[in-house]
Amino acid sequence: MPAVFKREFRAYFYTPLGYVFIGAYHLLTGFFFFNYNLYGNSSDMRALFDVLFTVTLFLIPILTMRLMSEDRKMKTDQILLMSPVTSAGVVCGKFFAALCVYLLAMSGTLADSLILEIYGAPEWPLVAGHFSGLLLLGCCLIAIGLFISALTENQIIAAIGGFCAGLLLMLLDSVAPLVSAAGVSSVLKGISFRLRYQPFTLGIFGLDNIVFFASVCVFFVFLAVEQFEKRRWA
Repeated sequence: MPAVFKREFRAYFYTPLGYVFIGAYHLLTGFFFFNYNLYGNSSDMRALFDVLFTVTLFLIPILTMRLMSEDRKMKTDQILLMSPVTSAGVVCGKFFAALCVYLLAMSGTLADSLILEIYGAPEWPLVAGHFSGLLLLGCCLIAIGLFISALTENQIIAAIGGFCAGLLLMLLDSVAPLVSAAGVSSVLKGISFRLRYQPFTLGIFGLDNIVFFASVCVFFVFLAVEQFEKRRWA
């Protein structure tokens, strides 16, 4: 797995993709931080992280679209399949490479918090909740994008599919009131990313929400491993 991780992490910076992703994330973070906190004269970062929820939804599919599809298109997946690395090692190496790039993009929020410490008094438990929620959300979206990328060799399709899947999971709580069956409505609310994310913005580290995001992440990584393993016997 370490060899796959190094290969994938470096690949992000051999092309403009890694720089564009991190730059766009930092640019949007800085813009909304200035607008809501500096210009708005507020130490409350909830508005910023609410916006970053949507920003993450839009940008993560760009980060994950090439993870599996590029190897499939270039036929380099055959090399990986014949290597001594297990399918789980290959998929996890790619997942952690994307996660590290995402963490570099997220680091701007910590810098913003330190700036607020100079001029004000940010509530650090809330900042920790914001950061943890955004990290868990990113892990889930990366895992989903990784799985969808494993289904196709077209990067554009992988990006659109990842975005649509994330958007659907985000809007489930909006659809729930339209469903007449109470049980189905409760389930839709229970798996809505937006409702699961909101407690973190209040500094509430609910074990159920942590387990939910971790389970979704592990589930889609497992599906990606199974999809990659099928290529070994195809």
